[in-house]
Amino acid sequence: MHAWPASEVPALPGQGRDLRIHDTATGGLVPLDPGPVARIYVCGITPYDATHMGHAATYNAFDLVQRVWLDTKRQVQYVQNVTDVDDPLLERAERDGLDWVALAEKETALFREDMTALRMLPPQHYIGAVEAIPGIVPLVERLREIGAAYELEGDIYFSVESDPHFGQVSNLDAAAMRLLSAERGGDPDRPGKKNPLDPMLWMAAREGEPSWDGGTLGPGRPGWHIECVAIALDHLGMGFDVQGGGSDLAFPHHEMGASHAQVLTGEFPMAKAYVHAGMVALHGEKMSKSKGNLVFVSRLRRDGVDPAAIRLALLSHHYRSDWEWTDQVLQDAVDRLGRWRSAVSRPDGPSADALVEEIREVLANDLDAPAALAAVDRWAARQEADGGTDAGAPGLVSRAVDALLGVAL
Repeated sequence: MHAWPASEVPALPGQGRDLRIHDTATGGLVPLDPGPVARIYVCGITPYDATHMGHAATYNAFDLVQRVWLDTKRQVQYVQNVTDVDDPLLERAERDGLDWVALAEKETALFREDMTALRMLPPQHYIGAVEAIPGIVPLVERLREIGAAYELEGDIYFSVESDPHFGQVSNLDAAAMRLLSAERGGDPDRPGKKNPLDPMLWMAAREGEPSWDGGTLGPGRPGWHIECVAIALDHLGMGFDVQGGGSDLAFPHHEMGASHAQVLTGEFPMAKAYVHAGMVALHGEKMSKSKGNLVFVSRLRRDGVDPAAIRLALLSHHYRSDWEWTDQVLQDAVDRLGRWRSAVSRPDGPSADALVEEIREVLANDLDAPAALAAVDRWAARQEADGGTDAGAPGLVSRAVDALLGVAL
């Protein structure tokens, strides 16, 4: 599977700051020192509908992580998956009378278009669950061999009790885990499981559903969590720098994935930091496909909204915060984009050296994008009020906003 084209990241004078970011597992800010190559895995879409603002906010957060790293002159190894076979996809295809493969391909293509328009840097490895199956089967077989997995009516489950570190990503109690498991794709009430929280590794073939050769597992398809583990271990290895996604993935997805990987390898932790973006709401409820309360990136683009304004709307909220999408949020972003473009269109202006350093500083402090926007606002206001004599300033501001915030002026 191929990703989308990369937009050029302008080079800036000097060098950026090392990133300190909030780690869900420890509950505080942790300094990241990745070495010359920074490794990040971000969980991708299940392609049964278009990219909504909740998706866009998540991928914007981890795009900022990459931009901070690139500004420190590091290379970035970025991996993202596509869950191109899963119950929601199959259910949507059946509901709409569509071929599930065609639906997945159509929505993945639209996602690529949205990411390109928003200037999100693409992953070096963009891997579908289906193409990962040959690497998933041996991992499930290995877990069964070492006693960390068991069979139940043909399905294979992972035993969470096989990982002494289970629970250390989300830090939730058993009651909260059970509730979220039921809400987020698990089956805690299925009779016969050793522990209600045990997640499925391999689903035996069901009539009318796609299945693949599972070797000694029998025909079937992979569970959700082992998919990401197989892809991450294959392309990044253990102990990579950032495992990212929306806050709704902390449990069960990232918790279970970490346990799978830790039991398979005997190493801990799977990732140095588990980083989660907040939820975006509409009309008081979290945007979700199940609720249908979605604002789609593609629809805004069709309506003529500049993708740079969409990106500024996302950046106006701290990545970890839960916030609500409104018409005013978008209008404020459109207005801000107009002010910034007007400010950098002049032949000279106030010196921008301090501005670049301020943007670097606030982004390195847990990706404080709203503070970065405020800093650019202040420079633009000075440009409007007094102007300046630095002929290089408007160009430097434009390059910095592009390189560090992903907004083309």
